[in-house]
Amino acid sequence: MSGLAFWGPFALTVLSNVLYHNIAKWTPVSLSPMLGLGVTYFVSFVLCVIGYYFTGGGIRNDIQDLNWVSFAWGAVLVGIEVGYLLLYRAGWEISLAPLMVNVTGALILIAMGVGLYNESLTIKQGIGIIFCLIGFFLVRV
Repeated sequence: MSGLAFWGPFALTVLSNVLYHNIAKWTPVSLSPMLGLGVTYFVSFVLCVIGYYFTGGGIRNDIQDLNWVSFAWGAVLVGIEVGYLLLYRAGWEISLAPLMVNVTGALILIAMGVGLYNESLTIKQGIGIIFCLIGFFLVRV
């Protein structure tokens, strides 16, 4: 796979992820995480409304497609945001916190993919998992 349709979203996600962690690290310790996130989600809401205006279909049809997933996703996002804020406030380094969280999450998702979604693993992927585990322990030594 190649081209902007494939690599564009990847670049957007990487750039946003780097900015996300820096902004989380810069958040004042004195700021209530809930107030900060409330403002963050208000800005996100406004940007989503603007984005929907330019890309969405009809609100009446689209609203029928909403289900519990959107509400659960919102709750999970708050957990991620508060988790990272608290990690940085507890002294985690910006170079290690996302790495540790993402490797741990990836390993859990691999098990879920195999167990719940009948995904398969190749030998090369298994070797990659072993390297992730080795790296996980090496960065904490």
